[in-house]
Amino acid sequence: MSIQNASPLDEYRARAERWRTEHAASAGRSRQLGNARLATGLAAVAIAALAIGAGVLSPWWLLAPLAVFVVLAILHDRVDKRRDAALRGTAYYDRALARMENRWVGKGHQGEAFRDPKHLYADDVDLLGSGSLFELLSTSRTATGERILAEWLLAPAAPDIVRARQEAVAELRGSLDLREDIALMGEDIRTAIDDQAMKAWGERPAVRFFPGARWVALALACAAVLTFALFLAQVLGLRPFLAVVLAELIFGLVVRDSVRSVAVLVSTPARELKLVRLLLERLEKEQFTAPHLEQLTHALDVHALTASAEIRRLERSVDYLDSARNQFFRAFAAPLVWIPQFTMAIESWRQECGPHIGEWIAAVGEFEALCSLASFAYERPDAVFPELAVESGPLFDGKDVRHPLIPRDHAVGNDVKLGAEPDEGCALWI
Repeated sequence: MSIQNASPLDEYRARAERWRTEHAASAGRSRQLGNARLATGLAAVAIAALAIGAGVLSPWWLLAPLAVFVVLAILHDRVDKRRDAALRGTAYYDRALARMENRWVGKGHQGEAFRDPKHLYADDVDLLGSGSLFELLSTSRTATGERILAEWLLAPAAPDIVRARQEAVAELRGSLDLREDIALMGEDIRTAIDDQAMKAWGERPAVRFFPGARWVALALACAAVLTFALFLAQVLGLRPFLAVVLAELIFGLVVRDSVRSVAVLVSTPARELKLVRLLLERLEKEQFTAPHLEQLTHALDVHALTASAEIRRLERSVDYLDSARNQFFRAFAAPLVWIPQFTMAIESWRQECGPHIGEWIAAVGEFEALCSLASFAYERPDAVFPELAVESGPLFDGKDVRHPLIPRDHAVGNDVKLGAEPDEGCALWI
């Protein structure tokens, strides 16, 4: 997390070139692996013709191209993921270079959704819209990060909150690798996460199952396994197993509506929470010293587990639930009461952790907003943090003040003093 020795512009150019080289190399490897898979498929057809049609070779020879094809498919998938990551990395640094070279207007998110025509000063200082301060600053991947950044620009904060943000931005300023990792997490992050809908899902009223339903489901599944095993061992007849199956059918009818309600509503939140988990995991890997960043990292733990670990617990339950849709596993899942068991596990998770979902997404959004400001601080090393005055009266004392939307070589600096004479520094609340 150390600040790079090279200038921001040189560092961005070097990283962009590295990703362009990686993309070209990965694209070439992808084509080679695709051709190899095609050749392997043709070889398999030829071997099949010789083995099954002409009877010249043993059919066991088909295992060789099959094994090669599986290995090539795995390698091809990895190379394609690396190629896509390189493409995102190139795009990320191209946007960063555009900001550095003053080519950024109209290429970013403009924050029009947060615009209020009645706001006291937003339009006067170009906070939102095309070519606005928001468009220059925002590097957020989620709508929540954009909203929080807009809220910070549109309203003042208490001095202690401002100082905490400044400390966090100062620590994040040189964290290029961290911001790069977030940029490479996939383009679908931006459009996927609906924080309001996610919060509503987590806080919706509980779906009710009759008392002890989870234990009944587990007991029925164990009974089904036991009676079927004893039937195979010729200890019992088939009737006990069929009786258990009948009981499971009755149980399924009793909990059917509740199971459907949980299963229908969980698919979208589970997919979106997976993306939140990726961001949280990356955040949790960092060792921060700024108190505000430490709070964002650890204050969201639930039951002594990190937020990402809790989300991963939900993901496992949803994956198990989805596995029952596999036509080969469906016959085994039914006597195991598979779907009701995991829908009840998912609902139990939602009742425990659902109220925290809004906090998790808000933490991700605040961290992204801080990273947006940290990118600006890194790219503008001559920019300084305002010092907050301790005097009670209104006070502003600025030296060589320039508008951040005007390139430094075109901007004319001004000294501005308003209010009482300060002891030192300048005062400005953001």
